[in-house]
Amino acid sequence: MEGMALRTRFTELLGVAHPIALAPMGGTAGGALAAAVSNGGALGLVGGGREDPQWLKRELGIVVEATDKPWGIGFQSWSATTDVIERALEYRPQAVLLSFGDPTALAEPVIDAGVPLIIQVTNLDETATAMEIGADVIVAQGAEAGGHTGGRATLPFVPIVVDLAGPTPVLAAGGIADGRGVAAALALGADGALIGTRFQVTNEALVAAEVTKAIIEGRGEDTERSRILDIARGAPWPARYPARTLRNAFLDLWRGRETELESDDDAKASFRVAANRGDLDVLPVWASESIDLITEALPAAELVSLLVSEAEQALMRAGRAVTPTGYVDGRGDAIHPA
Repeated sequence: MEGMALRTRFTELLGVAHPIALAPMGGTAGGALAAAVSNGGALGLVGGGREDPQWLKRELGIVVEATDKPWGIGFQSWSATTDVIERALEYRPQAVLLSFGDPTALAEPVIDAGVPLIIQVTNLDETATAMEIGADVIVAQGAEAGGHTGGRATLPFVPIVVDLAGPTPVLAAGGIADGRGVAAALALGADGALIGTRFQVTNEALVAAEVTKAIIEGRGEDTERSRILDIARGAPWPARYPARTLRNAFLDLWRGRETELESDDDAKASFRVAANRGDLDVLPVWASESIDLITEALPAAELVSLLVSEAEQALMRAGRAVTPTGYVDGRGDAIHPA
C-alpha cells in the first residue's frame, strides 16, 4: 500500500520532510545525533543545556559539517544568556527552541535574526507567554516525558494548547516513543511530535552503553519524577520542574527527605564520587514512561523512517475504522456488526 505524506504546518514552516523533531537533550543530543535526525528528514536539535562554550563550539561545528538540511538548537530559559544565544546564532541554525522558564529576554535575538522560534510549554500560563512573545512553534510537553517536566499529562494538555495556539503550529511531547504516538499527536490536532528518550537510544546519541542498556531493559513503572538527583548534583533547576528518571538506590534512600538532603554536604559529596565513576545506583538515567516500547538501539535516520512508517500505518488503520458499515480492531482487521 502506498504511504501517505505527513505534511503539516510544522513541516512547511521548517522545510522538513516529516513532522518529527529531536528533543534537544542536554549532553545527549550532540551534533552527530542532530545531523542524523535532520538527514533523516526530521528536525534535529542540538541540546545546548550545559551552555559550555567549548562543547557548543565542537557540537555545532559537527552539525554544520554533517548536514545541509534544517537543524536547530535548544536552550533552557532559566539558565541561558543572550550571549550564548547570539553565539549559537552565528552557526545559522534554522530554529531555536527555548524551554523551562521565562523565555522573553532570550527570544529577542532569535526574533531579530529572523530564525523560527520554538517555545516549549508545560502549563497554560507558559502557553500564554509563548503566544505573547510570538513563538513560531509551541511544544506542549506532558509529564510523561523523560527528564525535566511540568505536571500536566500529555493527552489532555496537547489539545488544549492546540486550541489556544490557533494558527501557530504545535508539537506534542511526552511519552511518545513510536509512530503510533506520532499519529496520536496528529489526531489531537498537533502538527507533529518532539521526541526525546527514543532518540536517546540511537547509535549517534552521546550516551554510555550502560545507560542505553538500562533504558532498553527498563519499564515505565520504573520511572519517577523527583528533585532528589538535581539536589544531589547541585543542579539549580527550578523546583517546579522535577525530573523523570529511572528509579535507583539513591532515590530510594532519599525519597521524601529532600530538605534534609539539601543541607547534607557529606551525602552530596558521596553522590559526586559515585557519579564520577559512572555508578547507575546514583546517576540520573533520564527516561520517559514510554520506555517499554524501546527494545533496540537504531541509527537515528533509520529510526525517523520507522517512526514515519508506523505513523502512516496507524493513521490508515484509524481511517479504515471510520466506515458506515463496520469498524476495525487494533490489528486493522475489519469487523462487521451482525
